Amino acid sequence: MTQQVTSKKEEEVIAELDSFAELPDSPPKRKFRLTWVGYVSSAVVAFWLIICVIGPSIAPFHEMDMEGDDSFLPAYSGEYGSFYLGTDYLSRDTLSRILYGARNTIGISLAATLIAYLIGITLGILAAVKGGWIDMGISRVNDAILALPTIMLGLIVIAALGSSIPILIGTAAVIYATSVFRIARALGQDIMVQDFVEAAQTRGEGIWWIIRAEVLPNAAMPLATDFGLRLVFVVLFISSLSFLGLGVQPPASDWGSMVRGNLGGLTYGSYAAIWPALAIASFTIAVNLIVDDISAKSGGSLAKKMV
Repeated sequence: MTQQVTSKKEEEVIAELDSFAELPDSPPKRKFRLTWVGYVSSAVVAFWLIICVIGPSIAPFHEMDMEGDDSFLPAYSGEYGSFYLGTDYLSRDTLSRILYGARNTIGISLAATLIAYLIGITLGILAAVKGGWIDMGISRVNDAILALPTIMLGLIVIAALGSSIPILIGTAAVIYATSVFRIARALGQDIMVQDFVEAAQTRGEGIWWIIRAEVLPNAAMPLATDFGLRLVFVVLFISSLSFLGLGVQPPASDWGSMVRGNLGGLTYGSYAAIWPALAIASFTIAVNLIVDDISAKSGGSLAKKMV
């Protein structure tokens, strides 16, 4: 009789363990392979990132040097050297200013995007995990900022505080942190109701362990893909501000201000405004193609969460 009771208890324990064994493990880390379009795009992005580092050292002239014979000249070899992309409206070498401008345009945008992700992911995961009044309070403030037009908000802040590089980075970071917050919060809420998170909570794991070991690893791929899109948005935002005269200030060069300053050359058949525009287009399109390549491997589920 005692053996039967013992065997029944053992069967109950085994059945309980089996019920936990049926819970799925945390999804494995995904590996992705790029298509040839993705590899070509990665090479273009890598090229511009390298130019950000070494561009000023390989530029034929300094970005402020007015060495040309005249304004809006096509490619030529003059008394002071060769101007491979011609000169701009102040007789400066266009190629040199593009090489210098890459550091400002891409560098400022990359710094702003990284800060935006630090702010957005931290607040988004916090709101998803804690919920309640914390989630409500952060979400309402985020919605208020998100409701304002991006360019208008940027113009107001820069007109009030000035147009320095730290102000540009901070303004872009705060504006685009709102979108990062929404996708991080949505991902966090989806992950927190999964069975493997409930299993971790049943084991007695703390909230910070769950965030570090379960939430962040499973949100990493969608967030990394979204990072590329946000970087493109910030590049266009910074370039738009520079085009309006409120971005990087002269005599420093960036691609947006180069387009604005050289628009008059189009009347004379000059390509001085076209070259920086092509630089912006090549970088942003390449990043977009990489994002599309990665997103296609995830079955398009990421697109439903993007804002």
